[in-house]
Amino acid sequence: MNIIAVDDEIFALDDLESVIKEACQETDIKGISISRFDVSRNALEYAKTNQVDLAFLDIEMSGINGLQLAKQLKEIYKKTYIVFVTGYSQYAIDAFTLRAGGYIMKPVTVKAVSEEIELFRLSVQEQNLPEPIMPTSKKRLRVQTFGNFDLFVDGKQLSFSRSKTKELFAYLVIRKGAQCNNNEIAAVIWEDKDDTVALQNSFRKLVMDLTQTLCEAGIHDVLIKKRGYLALDPDKISCDFYDFCAGINVNQYMGEFMNQYGWAEFTNSYLDRTYKKKTN
Repeated sequence: MNIIAVDDEIFALDDLESVIKEACQETDIKGISISRFDVSRNALEYAKTNQVDLAFLDIEMSGINGLQLAKQLKEIYKKTYIVFVTGYSQYAIDAFTLRAGGYIMKPVTVKAVSEEIELFRLSVQEQNLPEPIMPTSKKRLRVQTFGNFDLFVDGKQLSFSRSKTKELFAYLVIRKGAQCNNNEIAAVIWEDKDDTVALQNSFRKLVMDLTQTLCEAGIHDVLIKKRGYLALDPDKISCDFYDFCAGINVNQYMGEFMNQYGWAEFTNSYLDRTYKKKTN
C-alpha cells in the first residue's frame, strides 16, 4: 500500500508522518510505503508515476491547496482514498463534494488515523464484491430529495421530533453510504460552531433520537453506526437522488434539491449541471 502525507508546515508534517507510521503498526499492515511532501506540486508529480492508494492531505497550503490537490490526485487515479487533515472544520462540505474518505481535525491522533486506515481497507474489500441488488418494491423507506426533503415509510410520511434529527438523516442521504465522522457532520449541520462539550452532547442526543425514530418505524437497519462514524445503507433506500445519479428518472429533477438546507446547494449545483448535460 502506497501512502502519501502532505503538509507545508514541516513540524506538522513530522507529526503526521510519525502518527501514520504508528497507526500502521497498530493495524498490522504489511508492505507499506509512506512518502512525505511539504510542497503540493511535488506530491502531484510523484502521483503521476506512482500509484497513490491513501493520501493524508492538509487543506490550507500555499500554491496548490489540499482541496485542489485531492481533485487532481483523483484525476490521476480515481481510487485514491483521500483523508483531509486540518485545523479548520469549515471545509467539511467542500471535502464531501470531492468524495473524501475522511476528515481528521488537528491535532492528529493515532486512533483517528487507525480508524481511517481501517475504513480504507474496508472500502477496498467492498469494491471487490458485487453490488447487492434490491428491488425497489421491497424497499420500505422512500426518500424525497427533490424540492423539500422528506421521508416515507410504507407510503406514510415519517415525522421527526427534532428538525436537526431530520437534517442529520438528510446529510447521511447525500453521502450515499459513505462513512461520516461525527466532527464532519456536526460542522455541517451546526454551521461550524465551536466543538464544545455542549455541542458533542447535542450531537449524541440527535443520534439517539434518530435511532429511536427509525426503530419505532421498524427501519432501524438502515442506519450503520461505528465508533465515531455514521452512515446509511443505500441498498435499503428508494431515493430520487440515487435514481438520478444512476441515470434513472432524470426528469424528476426540477432544479430544486433539499430546499431546507443551505449546505445542499453544492449538490444542487452539481445536479443542475448534470441535468443540462443529459437533456441537451
